[in-house]
Amino acid sequence: MNDFVAHILVVDDDEGIRSLIKQYLNENNFLVTTSDSAENAEEKISIIKFDLIVLDVMMTGKSGLDFIKQNKSKIDTPIILLTAKVETENRVEGLEIGADDYLPKPFEPKELILRIKNILNKTKRNDEKRIITFDNIKIDLNKLLIIKNDIEYKINSTEKIILEKMINNPGKTFSREAIGKLTDLDKERSIDVIITRLRRKIEIDPKNPKYLQTLRGAGYVLWIE
Repeated sequence: MNDFVAHILVVDDDEGIRSLIKQYLNENNFLVTTSDSAENAEEKISIIKFDLIVLDVMMTGKSGLDFIKQNKSKIDTPIILLTAKVETENRVEGLEIGADDYLPKPFEPKELILRIKNILNKTKRNDEKRIITFDNIKIDLNKLLIIKNDIEYKINSTEKIILEKMINNPGKTFSREAIGKLTDLDKERSIDVIITRLRRKIEIDPKNPKYLQTLRGAGYVLWIE
């Protein structure tokens, strides 16, 4: 796996549209997280670094335009607006306040892919702290890989989200509740399984972890130099 894997946030209050976009993006080798509202998207961008946001304009509650107005100055993430054909003024306003492109509904999925790739090709994002090397281990969040003793282990979207947050906060303890909010997991057992799986990929001796440790009664912490 040699290509950069972009992480896309899809924001739309229509579950059907969210699911279809996610399915199509997954089929085209994108990593996808979804939000059903602008408010939920704000929570996601506060904890996860996305490469691009696909954002519906007209949503229940806060609109896509309001989302851009309130958050564009805080993030450098490109945004593609999804708009109804009759929303010409909204499309113009969206571009004026910081959207990078727009796509009228209904749209061809292939066109969305082309627009995403076009923007990503023009955007050279800051990859600081996305490739980490320690001892004989390399974590490459761009390629969704952990390389340990020259053996490659692929990581999934949930593992990537947890690792990215921990790498950016080394030595910080994350409770199961905090990890649940990061990943939308609500069962402690599920979180424990993911941590165990990550240890198999990171640790030389997963049963006696050196890097991804458990603090009894508190949570998990990543120790890296």
